[in-house]
Amino acid sequence: MSKLKITKLSLEGTYVVEPHPSIDSRGIFSRYFCKRELQNIIQDREIVNINYSKNYKKGAVRGLHYQKPPYAEMKMPRCINGKVLDIFVDIRKNSKTFLKSDSIILSEENQKMLIIPEGFAHGIQSLEDNSQILYLSTEYFYGEHEDALNIKDPHLNIKLPMIISNISEKDDQHKFLDLSKFKGIEI
Repeated sequence: MSKLKITKLSLEGTYVVEPHPSIDSRGIFSRYFCKRELQNIIQDREIVNINYSKNYKKGAVRGLHYQKPPYAEMKMPRCINGKVLDIFVDIRKNSKTFLKSDSIILSEENQKMLIIPEGFAHGIQSLEDNSQILYLSTEYFYGEHEDALNIKDPHLNIKLPMIISNISEKDDQHKFLDLSKFKGIEI
């Protein structure tokens, strides 16, 4: 019996995964990841990092981060405490949805996990104080291959639900896209 509900999202290669929790007098048990159930999506990729972040104040923003090939990564974020808006932007060269974005609320309550493939920039806005995110990644971190889009870039047209309360200097200072030069990444 399947323990995970997998739903395709609007941008090709993105999915939301929902567990089927078992609830009894002791509490809740949920399967958060099952390689067998996700095999058609994950294929031969391996989870090599499990990352964690905590945002102290609602409105805090992280991202929109990505790693350039050959170190592009699939990410699978899940909010384990609080609530976040998870945002992802397609930056795949020649994609039908190039520079289109989508977002979904991840929360401790809904237990949803996203699957965001290689070729997407990714970020979050914390919707509650002390929100915590755990995410699986299929590639090691290589700082020299790291890049990002500015979440405030008008070309991306991302509508955040609240004013940004905190953003790193690095994320805030990413230049807006020059569409005559930015052609995306090839995956």
